[in-house]
Amino acid sequence: MLSYAIKRIGLAFLILFVVMLGLFSMVFVVPGDPAGVALGPRASPELRAQLTERMGLDQPLHVQVANFFANAARGDLGYDVWSRRPVLEMILDVFPNTLILGLVSLGWALVLGVALGCVAVVWRGTFVDRLLGVLSVSMIAVPSFVIALYSLLIFSVWLGWLPAIGAGEKGDIGSQIRALILPSFAIGITWVGYLARLVRASMLEVLAAEHIRMARSFGLSERRVVLTYALRLALIPTVAVLAMGLGSILSSAVFVEAVFSRPGIGTLATNAVSNRNYPVVMGTVLFMTAFYLFVVTAADLVIARLDPRVRDVLRS
Repeated sequence: MLSYAIKRIGLAFLILFVVMLGLFSMVFVVPGDPAGVALGPRASPELRAQLTERMGLDQPLHVQVANFFANAARGDLGYDVWSRRPVLEMILDVFPNTLILGLVSLGWALVLGVALGCVAVVWRGTFVDRLLGVLSVSMIAVPSFVIALYSLLIFSVWLGWLPAIGAGEKGDIGSQIRALILPSFAIGITWVGYLARLVRASMLEVLAAEHIRMARSFGLSERRVVLTYALRLALIPTVAVLAMGLGSILSSAVFVEAVFSRPGIGTLATNAVSNRNYPVVMGTVLFMTAFYLFVVTAADLVIARLDPRVRDVLRS
């Protein structure tokens, strides 16, 4: 297990290194001078030169690369071009809103998806199973931003039941929960369908395995067979999908936060792209990449702990 963990963590750092190279190269691939693009065509040469120096683009390329990696290793993601605030500080101010939105979306989707998947297994081959299959595929097919727009129109504009914008009043838990309902619904509804189909397929496969039949032949109760043996193995693919799903959910939050004018890292990145604020764009992408790699690596380690065959595959 230790050897597997070292290899997985090393792979995560390698991927992060490649992403950092790509981010740094982005500044030079984009047409035009970054300072000129950020300031606009009417900026004076003096102001462009001042911003170029502030961004460190006047130094030799190898010095820029070394400074970028050294600063990132220390947790220094640079400074906002306009406010001069540290980018990491700006990210940490809004990231809790995005993280809460993602976890709430994934949490209720997991509970409902697993429940629907188990119901489909119990009633497999019946009308209930077919109905749940149609509903699951329908949930998967609809994009989150479409659900966000229609839910905003119906529940906020027409019915007036829930707030249309914002993250709720600070210190008011009830207001914050009400502001979470529509965004989390728009993001999580797709994953209900994914998880329901995945749990159904995994449970059917595990329940047909030899060790399940052997456990039943030993006289173990059906409750113990399902919860102790079958469910543990059936949830392994779900753990992997949840790790990937959290990254997808956080990327979906970019559009949902824009629709609901909700403060978060998606809104921060969108505004930075619009303003050509390269340090903030690079900082948000690097932060989200590192967070995503952390989640995926942790999920892989959990899977390897649950199923030793995963470790054996990597060793071979």
